[in-house]
Amino acid sequence: MTKDVIALTPKMPNVWALMASLYAGGSDLDLSAAADGAVVQLHGPGGRPLVSVESPLLVQVPGEAERLLGQSVETPFWWTEARASTAVPEAEKLAGSVCGRLNALLGGTTWPSDAATTEIVDVSAVPSAGSGQPAVDVVTDNAAVVLIDRPVVALTTWLAEIMRTAVASRRALQIVTPPHVRLSAPARTTLARVPNRWVVQDPECGYYDGLSGAVLRWQDGAFAPAPAEASGEATVAGAFTRAPESLGRQLIVAIRTVHKADERLLLGGALETAWETLTGSAPAGWGTAEPVNLPWSPRQLTDLARERAPEPSHLVVVGSPDRPAMATVRVTRTTKGVEEEVILTVGYGADEELPLDRIQPLAETLVKSHALKTMLTSVRRARPDLTTTPRLEGPPIPYSFTLGSEDVHAIGFDHARRPPVEVRPTGLGAPARPGLHFPLGEAEDPEAWGRLRGVTAHLRAAR
Repeated sequence: MTKDVIALTPKMPNVWALMASLYAGGSDLDLSAAADGAVVQLHGPGGRPLVSVESPLLVQVPGEAERLLGQSVETPFWWTEARASTAVPEAEKLAGSVCGRLNALLGGTTWPSDAATTEIVDVSAVPSAGSGQPAVDVVTDNAAVVLIDRPVVALTTWLAEIMRTAVASRRALQIVTPPHVRLSAPARTTLARVPNRWVVQDPECGYYDGLSGAVLRWQDGAFAPAPAEASGEATVAGAFTRAPESLGRQLIVAIRTVHKADERLLLGGALETAWETLTGSAPAGWGTAEPVNLPWSPRQLTDLARERAPEPSHLVVVGSPDRPAMATVRVTRTTKGVEEEVILTVGYGADEELPLDRIQPLAETLVKSHALKTMLTSVRRARPDLTTTPRLEGPPIPYSFTLGSEDVHAIGFDHARRPPVEVRPTGLGAPARPGLHFPLGEAEDPEAWGRLRGVTAHLRAAR
């Protein structure tokens, strides 16, 4: 298992500050670099990695420390993460001393707040040497297992790298947490993909899947559903079905656009328009992982996607702290052009009204100005802070579907506007080449699923 300690400092940890902090274990410990120099490791006698210290990250987006750690920190600040192996009892205190020394030199705070110390840690008894970064706790032929205990499991650069390595080696990524831990929206998306899994420790049944509730057992080198002895079918953990905390609602807008690939292309326009329409302000920041560290800039986002092409770019976008909002963005270069797939989620309290009256005007703007392919709007009962607890949550209920003008033209306007269900679409954009907006019913109407299936089957049949 690993233990995380994070230094949040107003000044950049320069080379001298980092060297002073890395001598928290005295001069007998060895240093090495990993991940192309992005990680510095402290090794005990015999070469056992004790603590890994990641490159400091400048966070310029307000609210990220509070969102992920529950600590309020004035921006900008530097986020320096130390990860200790709990295979060695002194390693956790060593990580706390590394971060505590950074704070003593640069000011700032530490998470957890009681972890910081400036004492030299004597590392004496060290188990047999291991190799590599203390990041993955168990590796088998079938799974890479990581144990995490922090308020919110986020899609950090470290976790994204573990996921990439697991995919490349054809292993499942399995995150094991205590029951009080929550997932950020990007982390939830990652762990919802087969064969990845969120494994929750439970005193009653041992372990269960935090997203499906299935009771799990360690079998053949991975956590897998444990069938009941009587029926042979998977069972659901009692903790998963207990009433969750008071829930709000989430408005989910999934947008697909396709642009011509030329030097004048500027990405992020559809997302920015949707964000401003639904929240009244622009996105606050973007990045490739969490914490999100860069101020919102469509130009910088476009430049990064262009540099990475033809490989796809996966991005995370957040809003200001006063209105929980987050988006994941995938930019892909295809034969059709440059495709953007955006999933924007906005959180609302139980007593707040959702801005559903803005959905159709938003759809019209996207059809006219942002090369919209499709837009699906849904509503779900869930936490307004956009995190996920290991409890049963209802699925999103579709509210409306919009088809862009190019696809309407390819299908045929007369056919597309007459689905065999009680849905009356509205034309959007230029009358000569309109898109179509299909309302699917009132918010959280379960019959909307049937209407959506009828509409999409009708549209596909014409193709």
